[in-house]
Amino acid sequence: MRALVTGATGFVGSHLVEALRREGSEVTVLARSASKAEALASLGMRVIAGDLHDPGALNRAVEGRDVVFHVAGVVSARNEAEFFRANRDGTANLVAASAQAGRPRFVFVSSLAAAGPADPGRPLVGSEPPRPVTAYGRSKLAAERVVAAGELSWTIVRPPTVYGPRDREVLKVFRLARLGLAPVFGNGKQELSAVHGADLADALLAAGASETAAGKIYHACHPEIFTSAEFVRAIAAAMGRRVAVIGVPRPIGRALLALTETGARLTGRPTILTTDKANEFFQAAWTADPGPLTRDTGWQAAHDLRAGLADTYEWYRSAGWL
Repeated sequence: MRALVTGATGFVGSHLVEALRREGSEVTVLARSASKAEALASLGMRVIAGDLHDPGALNRAVEGRDVVFHVAGVVSARNEAEFFRANRDGTANLVAASAQAGRPRFVFVSSLAAAGPADPGRPLVGSEPPRPVTAYGRSKLAAERVVAAGELSWTIVRPPTVYGPRDREVLKVFRLARLGLAPVFGNGKQELSAVHGADLADALLAAGASETAAGKIYHACHPEIFTSAEFVRAIAAAMGRRVAVIGVPRPIGRALLALTETGARLTGRPTILTTDKANEFFQAAWTADPGPLTRDTGWQAAHDLRAGLADTYEWYRSAGWL
């Protein structure tokens, strides 16, 4: 397979290029940071310097590719316009360049945020009307619609929480749990799904190789469902520790998020911790059903939460992150 990967220097993208290399694929990556791309180039990957708003770089990147894996995107921005420029408009540029370059298969990594929350006990399957509750979710849904309206053979994959080696977001929870603390938004009963980064990479490969998956939207996750309190307790257990779960009521949570948002605005830096994000943090459920993806491609997640967190913890320790 001759593949292009955007976002290859990020967490999910790094797992994807590892999986592609294991399969013997010829990998091209589009990278904004020359320093981060050096490691990929040293492994024999073709690196195109540029971003999703650079027509010349996009044209060079998609040339001769059989499949495009679009992983790049932003999860924090200073306003909704920035989300849309990166996630919708950047995707539109890549779709247009791909259409001019022989129309390779297009696999888009979206987010469960584009679908919106689930009802407790009823994981989403991918066919429900989307109802995103944040600017980020709306921007990813807008990007999905760009992909679906284009001329390419496409598959959209919406992962929920992604964790695993090299992830820095769940690392923050590990560090708190190591101190014996486990703050959770709400009462700890929010229902969640998750996927290990290596499993998500395999899901993307499966989606890109399956003709049955063309023109469909899937959720890639382990079928296990757990609460936010169970999640932080499982993180502590992976380290051989116990934690005190501390529920953060909505008014206090929104006030704390307002403080972090204000601080970020004063420094001119984006943050994921905003009052808008409270619309996700206090939902009753963010759960999904991987059954349709398994049915159409044969893919199944290899890591349940216990095994996945143990693997993650061992990587953090060996890398000196914990």
